[in-house]
Amino acid sequence: MRVGVGSRNPVKVAATEASLGDRFDATVESVAVESGVAEQPFGERETVAGAENRARRAFEAGYDLGVGLEGGVAEVPGTEGLYLVMWAAVTDGDRVGRGGGVRLRLPDAVAERVRAGEELGPVMDDVLGESNVARNQGAAGALTDGIVDREEALAGAVAGALGPFVTDHY
Repeated sequence: MRVGVGSRNPVKVAATEASLGDRFDATVESVAVESGVAEQPFGERETVAGAENRARRAFEAGYDLGVGLEGGVAEVPGTEGLYLVMWAAVTDGDRVGRGGGVRLRLPDAVAERVRAGEELGPVMDDVLGESNVARNQGAAGALTDGIVDREEALAGAVAGALGPFVTDHY
């Protein structure tokens, strides 16, 4: 089985490989596709749409399964602040599975900059004094001191999106 991940980000490919594990005899490949949403998705709806667009476009590039992963920020009803959110979508062209990942409240100083229009990745690079945080531990790893990193957080989202493809409960 060939699985296309709609991203050039190696963390997203690794998260997909980790989720598939030995359950599938799969070759996972990176596919450059557009998300069709803002560079910094805002809200659950836009973040889910980005994941679905990436999955569909990866599938349409000639794969058995298309996987899309999208990180965004969202306000969560009943809470204060702005949260990092992660969504995954998986499609075989007929079915679409969706799964959400870890949600982490962003520090107020980071949230203020994102609300002002900056992208989370570069803001985290600046705050941490590093580069390419999004291609490494991600905001999730930085904000949990490594308890969960970006790959693990995304892998959980992919695992949830795989539900319709691994059980008969859907």
